Amino acid sequence: MAGRDSDFVGPQGGETPAPVRAGKAPARHKASGRRRAGLSLAAVAGVTVLGLSAAASLVGSFPRPAHAAQALLNVSYDPTRELYRDLSAAFTADWEKKGGGALQVRTSHGGSGAQARTVIDGAPADVVTLGIPSDIDAIARLTGKIPADWRTKLPNNALPYTSTVVFVVRKGNPKNIHDWSDLVREDVGVITPNPKTSAGGRWNFLGAWGYAAEKFGKDDAKIREFVGALYRNVKSLDTGARGSTITFAQRNFGAVLPAWENEAHLITGEFGKDRFDIVTPKTSILAEPPVALVAGNVDRKGTRKEAEAFLKFLYTPEAQRIIAKHHYRPSDVSALKPEERPADIKLFRIEDLLGGWDVIQKTYFDNGGVFDQLTARK
Repeated sequence: MAGRDSDFVGPQGGETPAPVRAGKAPARHKASGRRRAGLSLAAVAGVTVLGLSAAASLVGSFPRPAHAAQALLNVSYDPTRELYRDLSAAFTADWEKKGGGALQVRTSHGGSGAQARTVIDGAPADVVTLGIPSDIDAIARLTGKIPADWRTKLPNNALPYTSTVVFVVRKGNPKNIHDWSDLVREDVGVITPNPKTSAGGRWNFLGAWGYAAEKFGKDDAKIREFVGALYRNVKSLDTGARGSTITFAQRNFGAVLPAWENEAHLITGEFGKDRFDIVTPKTSILAEPPVALVAGNVDRKGTRKEAEAFLKFLYTPEAQRIIAKHHYRPSDVSALKPEERPADIKLFRIEDLLGGWDVIQKTYFDNGGVFDQLTARK
């Protein structure tokens, strides 16, 4: 990023995907004694580096009864730690109540693209609940363990919930940030995940691109200029959304954090509403994080029945209420009371603007794509 080398902080190791072998979290992501309020977020942010088995036992997991016949592995993305902790608990309780027997759901978290890679490399996921459709497409294309038509296997194109991108700012909004256009001002430091590894990072990039397309029409040069200016303001590219949260909220770095709507509410709840405000832009992107059965794995492990039940449970009224509680946008708002429903925001679908996800991924995020072109150091 031109002219910003002294300000730039590279990807943070604490948000790498859960590798198969154990590792050690870098010291830079350990919570300091001066910031105890952020300890729980920082602690879970580093969990994925412990390895899939350790992460599964620490995040979204439950003690395994001696008589348990089955355990499921859900490979998910960064901001869903708290969501799937509660959804897994509700599902296993419902499963056992209906006579299904004791069941354990373990969850691994990390940047969505990096998590997809762990499955491609052999992680024994029963289900994937990732942050962007192209990550599941990659697993399907490269392994054959997920059918190419996976979107048709579940309601609402395999989307039990959606989200959007909002802005977290310092209390009182000292930089007077209100919309995407403010993120290109030279006095605004932006914290965002790397779109090469994080679904949240890709949604942020595409949110900015969609805003610029609405503003400049088909003028590709002006759109690129706008998005490039925003990324010249980026002070840290963590590999996952939770790493960016820690950088912004715990390390007090940057002026604004474009974030999933649920992550924004988590920050204000965890670190205090007296420290941060949430700014909702006039228009934002409809983020669509899908789910899928890893058919090749469940058939080998004998867990198809349990894994299919888990995914179907996500669409039930009970699960939809849990989803809303965590500030995601349920696919079926009829399960909610009016006061529980998400705020009404003008949202656009990036596929309507740029085409299918195979085109978006290749054009914008593959090596040498638009993101690389806009952020190349000169």
